Amino acid sequence: MCTRLAVLGSTVALAAAALVPLQLAGATPAAAAAYDWVALGDSYTAGVIPAAGETFEVPRDGCERTDLSYPQVIDRDLGSLIDLTNVSCGAATVEDVTFNAQKPIGRHLPPFSEDPDYPFPPVPPQSEAVNPGTDVVTVGVGGNTLGFAEILFTCLQLGDGSGGVGTPCRDDLADNIPARLTKVGKDYDDMLATLHERAPHAKIVNVGYPTVIPEDTAKCRYNDWEQFASITPGDLDWLRDDVLQPLNATIEKAAGEHGDAFVDLAPSSRSHSVCDAGKWVEGVFTTFPTDVAFVHPNAKGHKNAADQVSVAILNALGVN
Repeated sequence: MCTRLAVLGSTVALAAAALVPLQLAGATPAAAAAYDWVALGDSYTAGVIPAAGETFEVPRDGCERTDLSYPQVIDRDLGSLIDLTNVSCGAATVEDVTFNAQKPIGRHLPPFSEDPDYPFPPVPPQSEAVNPGTDVVTVGVGGNTLGFAEILFTCLQLGDGSGGVGTPCRDDLADNIPARLTKVGKDYDDMLATLHERAPHAKIVNVGYPTVIPEDTAKCRYNDWEQFASITPGDLDWLRDDVLQPLNATIEKAAGEHGDAFVDLAPSSRSHSVCDAGKWVEGVFTTFPTDVAFVHPNAKGHKNAADQVSVAILNALGVN
């Protein structure tokens, strides 16, 4: 990892140097040119949970962008090469990126947590941060349009008292997942069309979701609130195979149809699920019962995303 980052750092330094025009002797060197980057997305981009760092907005806007989220990590790593505008927002849907004025929820997740500053004023549609001068856009969104948090909560309720046996959540929800995925695909297509219209020359990098549930759900302890609590192993298998993997596939398909890049975070995070010892995604709680995470990446997960997305940004810009 250190070697790869050293190479990346050297690449960035060389690229930045290449952007500086030749100077006449004695002239004041020109500053390295910066590419304008806009980061869009939901809580998996914004950070949101304490395990992904501290919020840095003053005053808080309820979007809960954290200083260890992957856009902020990349911004520090790439320095003056990139000028970041990060408007990602926890709980954002695809439509919130495209045209909705979103009402952020902060860390207000009853019955698990109450945010003293809730409710928050609406924030503009994220796409408004994109303009003809934007060079690169990253976007990581789709889970809230699918209703993944709602699905998780339903699975928690239906699995309670089951003893970890059966697939009560799949039995209740499976029939409506295809329609949810269809909506994600349609909304995502509309979003990309809007982004390309707003920034005709920008490169768009679409970021998928990491591995959340392991291939072997025997690793997951039933009723462990720092993992998936009362969700049964059978329902975890269903969530992985029929909900999360198709969600990533839907995003990848839409990206391909628009000629855009897709960053698949699942392979690199495969051994770092909620139920793995070296997890990059927290469970329902980071520390039960006080530190709610509701299945979001921690700082290590965001560092992995930063490694993958930074390479994609440099490739998209032709800086490699």
